[in-house]
Amino acid sequence: MNILFASSEAVPLAKTGGLADVAGALPKALGKYGADVRVILPKYEEIPLHYAEQFELIAEFQVSFGWRNQYCGLHKGTIDGVTYYLIDNEFYFKRRGLYGYGDDAERFVFYCFAVMEAARFMDFRPHIVHCHDWQAGLIPFLLRTRYAFDPAWAYAKSVFTVHNLMYQGLFSMDLLKELTGAGDDLFGWDGLSHRGGASCMKAALEFADKLTTVSPTYAHEIQTAYYGEQLDAVLRYRCEDLRGIVNGIDTELFDPMNDSALHSPYRNSIGRKRKNKLDLQRELGLPESADIPMIGIVSRLVEQKGFDLIAAILDELLQEDVQLVVLGAGERKYEELFEEAARNYPDKAAIWLGYSDRMARRIYAGSDIFAMPSKFEPCGLSQLLALRYRSVPVVRETGGLRDTVQAFNENTGEGNGFSFANYNAHDFLYSIRRALDFYREEEVWKRIVENGARSDYSWNVSAKAYMDVYAELTAHRKENEPWPVIL
Repeated sequence: MNILFASSEAVPLAKTGGLADVAGALPKALGKYGADVRVILPKYEEIPLHYAEQFELIAEFQVSFGWRNQYCGLHKGTIDGVTYYLIDNEFYFKRRGLYGYGDDAERFVFYCFAVMEAARFMDFRPHIVHCHDWQAGLIPFLLRTRYAFDPAWAYAKSVFTVHNLMYQGLFSMDLLKELTGAGDDLFGWDGLSHRGGASCMKAALEFADKLTTVSPTYAHEIQTAYYGEQLDAVLRYRCEDLRGIVNGIDTELFDPMNDSALHSPYRNSIGRKRKNKLDLQRELGLPESADIPMIGIVSRLVEQKGFDLIAAILDELLQEDVQLVVLGAGERKYEELFEEAARNYPDKAAIWLGYSDRMARRIYAGSDIFAMPSKFEPCGLSQLLALRYRSVPVVRETGGLRDTVQAFNENTGEGNGFSFANYNAHDFLYSIRRALDFYREEEVWKRIVENGARSDYSWNVSAKAYMDVYAELTAHRKENEPWPVIL
């Protein structure tokens, strides 16, 4: 089975968020099930030179979309056993950063058309094109319309994964009509039309053969008006084709026994883990004590992640015998919130503005408790990384947080973290205080950590679920029937 991942970012080449982690790790896991999975993304200026040098130019061609006829170079390389293709056009992609430009609509419409054209020049014929988020959302639409009878895509099916429904690729209807060259009939209520404009995300939701999202709970939530971002009606209509599959993490890349960012390698030893806390306290200028419970946060500092709840109870929290370490950047009001906390409570709070992979790993390893009070969370990788590094999550019961963190039950001894249901600041504070109480009971705390250690956070289970989705799309083929060869 040949599967082409169309993603606007993928580790280790380009990353702004969790999408890149998925697009980089899932192909390797699918390969263990016999699938040939390759990834195609733009050739950004941001791609590190030592990776870019491993690619060779395999084709040059023109991409026609709207009234435009643009150059495209197709590069191919293999990184960590995965084959990647890069779509090269310096006008669109030789820029600082991946997104946020005024012509993002044109850039990613070009990308989608370029992916469709690139299939003619690969030594690889996709049986399934698996598209991720709005930047690749027009590909299922093109597969069913302009390229419906194109031999390069014969027999191909499409899967579309929603990583975050909030980001919909919403642009003016006139602009997307002009860029795609599609007629009015494709821009009605059952086409790209959405919220007074046209949406690349909605194009995929309407035209993809199968839909997935990144946790079972989020798959249910987005079919409701509260979480559905005005696409809930479409998702309810497509509910039979929608499946929630929890993300995994690369357990080789994130391994506290083999992590060069850490002071002391460890697996399940709380004592060795706390040596990393001491080292982190030393680096951040906090009082050094293995006994003080440390709360870690690694996150974008935005409202979605629950920082208005944290803002409401931060002073009360810092009256406790705790230390709080925060890594992230985002809305200035939240950056200032933590900067002020660090000034007012220099022995209890430290903020690292920006992002550092090294510091993130050190916080996962050094913290005892990891806080994620998200307003909504499609899946979340941070709580999985925290569990991998034996930090106990305190989360709100939403999306993937609900699916991966089970509240500790002192009567049964079951549970790997702490959670609260209502989006309420003092419910969150109560959950933190409950965690702190159990932290002071050493044997109980060890039990909670051990519960978390028993879970499988790898991609193995999730990859099998994706293979089931692919199999449903190819079930029409007779057993042992070869895939068609397109010449």
